[in-house]
Amino acid sequence: QVQLVESGGGLVQAGESLKLSCTASGRTFSSYAMGWLRQAPGKEREFVAGIIKGGGHTQYTDSVKGRFYISRDNAKNTVYLQMNSLKPEDTAVYYCVGDQSLHKIRILTPDSWGQGTQVTVSS
Repeated sequence: QVQLVESGGGLVQAGESLKLSCTASGRTFSSYAMGWLRQAPGKEREFVAGIIKGGGHTQYTDSVKGRFYISRDNAKNTVYLQMNSLKPEDTAVYYCVGDQSLHKIRILTPDSWGQGTQVTVSS
């Protein structure tokens, strides 16, 4: 496992942008696939975006394609989620997650979780 700490959440208006960061501790970050999950009030947790350990392949849920971009800097043990054209339906707690398998991130069972950061988009 890696220890994950998110930052960058907050309150924005619809159409604005926000960038989340997640810094990992430990020397295994570069061997981990990383991702972002989110959970809105009263809704089930869902996959948002994922990136393989080398950064050459990314995946997104359909609702954020073309608006959100995931990236990583292995030298800084950090993964990012750039969120553009935010919508009220993007309001949720966003969790940074990691696992050696991107598939496990897609099915919401990664072995490492951050504490979550709140993103609120007002209309």
